[in-house]
Amino acid sequence: MKFLLTLVLLALASCHAFASDPSPLQDFCVAVNDPNSAVFVNGKFCKDPKLVIADDFSFTKFRYPGSTSNPLGSKVTTAFVDQFPGLNTLGIATARLDFAPYGLNPPHIHPRGTEMLLVVEGTLHVGFVTSNQLNNTLFTKVLTKGDVFVFPQGLIHFQLNIGQTNALAFAFLSSQNPGLITIANTVFGSKPPINVDVLTKAFQVDNKLINYLQAQNWFENH
Repeated sequence: MKFLLTLVLLALASCHAFASDPSPLQDFCVAVNDPNSAVFVNGKFCKDPKLVIADDFSFTKFRYPGSTSNPLGSKVTTAFVDQFPGLNTLGIATARLDFAPYGLNPPHIHPRGTEMLLVVEGTLHVGFVTSNQLNNTLFTKVLTKGDVFVFPQGLIHFQLNIGQTNALAFAFLSSQNPGLITIANTVFGSKPPINVDVLTKAFQVDNKLINYLQAQNWFENH
């Protein structure tokens, strides 16, 4: 009897210890009472298992380099759940990063996933910045072939090719849909634009500079 009581108490304790809301897989999900008007269930609907084939678990778009002929000199080819449906519910994603000499993957955030980067060719200067709570500390490292670096979830990070040859890296992320917020594109390229008074005070510059930045055509390398 004591043994059974102990098991029950442990079970109840486990339920309380592990009970939590699941992490969101999209920016928002507004609740509706009518299921007929619902579109997504935390990301995607599931394919009938009887119709699944081997190709659903295969992704072939990493075979060829992405074009780096752009203002950033880089191209990120993503294999997130939108491009690779077989990842749905598996909690992982990946990406191929191609860099021209001195190409940059600009400062950005993955709000829903930690990223691990593996350098395959070239030399990359990488880094991330901690939150305000940790005094916005910058951690940087120069990586060469075979090196791995991790970027914690939700922190601003970047990769810069500091070599005179092309560079190649692969990223592995801890969410099927880690999300992407490119800092410059988001702040200065939002639609509609953020009020100039907000940005002049936030960045402590004059409105001419903000107007100039908002007028730019911010390139997206993803």
